Amino acid sequence: MKRHTSINILFYLYGLLTLAFLYLPVVAVGFASISKSRYLRFPIRKYATGWYGKALTSDTVMDLLSTSVTIAVIVTVVSLVIGFFGALAFARYQWRFRKLYQKLILLPIFFPQTVLGLALLMWFNTLGITPTWKTAIIAHLVWITPIVTLIIAIRAYGFDPSLEDAARDMGCSNWQIMKEVTIPLLMPAVTSAGLFAFLLSWGNFPLSLFTTGADSTLPEWLYAKMVSGYSPLVPTLGVLSVAASAAVIATAFFIRAMIPAVKQARRNYQQAH
Repeated sequence: MKRHTSINILFYLYGLLTLAFLYLPVVAVGFASISKSRYLRFPIRKYATGWYGKALTSDTVMDLLSTSVTIAVIVTVVSLVIGFFGALAFARYQWRFRKLYQKLILLPIFFPQTVLGLALLMWFNTLGITPTWKTAIIAHLVWITPIVTLIIAIRAYGFDPSLEDAARDMGCSNWQIMKEVTIPLLMPAVTSAGLFAFLLSWGNFPLSLFTTGADSTLPEWLYAKMVSGYSPLVPTLGVLSVAASAAVIATAFFIRAMIPAVKQARRNYQQAH
């Protein structure tokens, strides 16, 4: 019994140390965002919270935020559509070139993002396309769509195909099977893949650096300010970016948790009327 308790304590300590290792840098960034001095020093001598007001009222920051969010939203939607049907082709159906498709669809994941970004930039230049935030969407999709496909494909491997066959035997059309069976069964993976896609695109620096051209995203601006012209506005935006990412994840989990309650309330209403 004592040995079992000791093992549990060791696991808890290991978990706490892992969390500390992961999140202490974020805590340091938070302290830097409220320090009035140019560089972070402990103990902090003068506090200043005005940088948060400047970040929220700055036109430059709003433009950067708009560009980053626009790219992330479009990449999420497009990658989910492509990844959903790509995952079905990856995991659910047998066809002639399926093995080759499975290898090629995952290949971009293993390329270093800097190499992939440079290759895409050279490709755009060869085609005579001027890099903008729109070309950054294409670059993000090349890297993120395979990840989305893989996440949904893992779930697709897990559900029983006989459920679709049973629905087909009962006279359901392909659209009804997709709507009532396939999509609900894959929805947890679609939700996870959507979160991954948004956050990976939102915080992507290497691909954006090579493919946005004269436009700029928030990670690019943060890097440029770190190299030259540093101010506490940089860690302030870092803290706000992390907070926004956490809010997106929390909102997604809340919506996911509320779906069963909404469905049950709808059933109760239908039974009552």
